[in-house]
Amino acid sequence: MSASLLQLRGVSRHFQTGHIVQALNDIDLTVEAGEFLLILGPSGSGKSTLLSVIGGLDRPTAGEIALENQPIHSLGENKLAHLRRKKVGFVFQFFNLLSTLSALDNVALPLRMNGVSTAEARAKAKAMLQQVGLGDRLDHYPAELSGGEQQRVAIARALINSPTLLLADEPTGNLDSKNGTMIMELLQRFNREYKQTIITVSHDHAFKSIAHRVLHMRDGYIADIEHLRSKDN
Repeated sequence: MSASLLQLRGVSRHFQTGHIVQALNDIDLTVEAGEFLLILGPSGSGKSTLLSVIGGLDRPTAGEIALENQPIHSLGENKLAHLRRKKVGFVFQFFNLLSTLSALDNVALPLRMNGVSTAEARAKAKAMLQQVGLGDRLDHYPAELSGGEQQRVAIARALINSPTLLLADEPTGNLDSKNGTMIMELLQRFNREYKQTIITVSHDHAFKSIAHRVLHMRDGYIADIEHLRSKDN
């Protein structure tokens, strides 16, 4: 495989549930560093499954996946978990924050899991929360935050380890249009200013305004790839 940030070659994912469900079929995909890739498709098209195998949350039935030229499809569970902690950030539709931790400690948690001291982890988490506009919400718990604020905490947590790749699965799906726009603008800023590579799955075509390419999926296949703008724009 070449020096692209992410490469998929012949990736398929099949599930056995009484009969074989072909969630992904022979996917070839290359993602460059600094790219914002949007994956669109109807429910059941395979887009979330694709995100899961890219992020090492699921394994392909066939094919190869490499992140920074490191094959990840064949890694053992421990090495795969280590790679996820170090190189991949995840943002989900329902935030997945720990209700018993403050915003600050939710964001600091990935650093603590990687052996960073409490003081250093909290200092970095504070700086990251300030970057997403939540410097005045450090000690608030998830139940005390709006949906948009919780998603910003989730994004800060996903980015705290400076991941090679940020994967966002329906990041605006549980938000109203105002907060959804705010989250899109935040993701765009990290992509444009910090060259963060982002792959987003969504039903929301508004993401096309900030993506570099759009991957259209249907029935587990890539139906079309739409080129919108260069990475330098």
